[in-house]
Amino acid sequence: MVEGQFGLGETRKVTFLPEGLMNRNWRIDAANGAYALKLLRDVSAETACRNGLVLTALASAGLPVCAPVATRDGDVLLTIGPRSYLVSPWAEGAHVEGTDLPLHEATDLGALVATIHRALGDAARVPLPLPDARPRAKVTGPDEAIGKADRLLAVIDELAEPGEYDECARELLWERKVLIDKHRSSAPAAGEAAGPFGWTHGDLQHRNVLRCDGRVTAVLDWDRIGVRPLGEEVARTAQVQFGGEHGRLDLERVAAFVAGYRSVTPLSRADLADAVERLWWKRMSDYWIFEFHYDRGDHGPDSLMAVSEELLAWWTDRRDDVEEAFSAGA
Repeated sequence: MVEGQFGLGETRKVTFLPEGLMNRNWRIDAANGAYALKLLRDVSAETACRNGLVLTALASAGLPVCAPVATRDGDVLLTIGPRSYLVSPWAEGAHVEGTDLPLHEATDLGALVATIHRALGDAARVPLPLPDARPRAKVTGPDEAIGKADRLLAVIDELAEPGEYDECARELLWERKVLIDKHRSSAPAAGEAAGPFGWTHGDLQHRNVLRCDGRVTAVLDWDRIGVRPLGEEVARTAQVQFGGEHGRLDLERVAAFVAGYRSVTPLSRADLADAVERLWWKRMSDYWIFEFHYDRGDHGPDSLMAVSEELLAWWTDRRDDVEEAFSAGA
């Protein structure tokens, strides 16, 4: 049914792709070519349709994105009962962790992110409204953050037969409470976020970037397009690309990435320092991996739990060094 609705031709092979953390994805080899099929689980159909139009515009502007294939009725999505599917041409390349990139490719990635930000802000090309209000920075205070940890600990305590993961989670949550209490005076203030803002991708981790022969062939998974401070996306991208899953940051590559971004779009040292500190505190006060596991029953991010806590401890001990790396190119 999918191949007929999207005009893919006769299906020859379907391969499930287990790498995705949120949505479910397949590769379809069909008579008319190779395609990626996504079953949406983490974004509404309305948002996915809007994002599909954005991708079409970005592709027309020459950026490395995969514009969706339209159905025979001209729609971006195919809805079958409660499920919605999106198809795009298959993009060749491999997911390469940022820590494995040569320094010049880390610089190129920063320049590409800045170029994407500029393109998303071009209302004449991209069907997104101009942001009409500066984003406000939400901050979870120390007491609230400790209360979240206590709630999760209570959930674990109520388990009839806690397993190895649960015991590890219990220990890490207690350690987090101690860390929060020690650094409670460093919590940033809520209010309007500093620096320039605009439309951003929202999740530029290495799993959402394909590479081939030293260049980016496709930026994937645009489910989280949103208006944010640009410094927030720069800081988060550097964190998830350059060591966030290894318990430490590769500060040399962070600096190269940030310098590449600033070569295209100016971003002051103060504005980016503010974004970095806010991201550090967000990691300190957020429990999304635990909440996925215990509240949603979603074990996809389980493998990130221990290493994320390791990164938080490493970062907390080296905040000045991290800030200095993010000053590159300023």
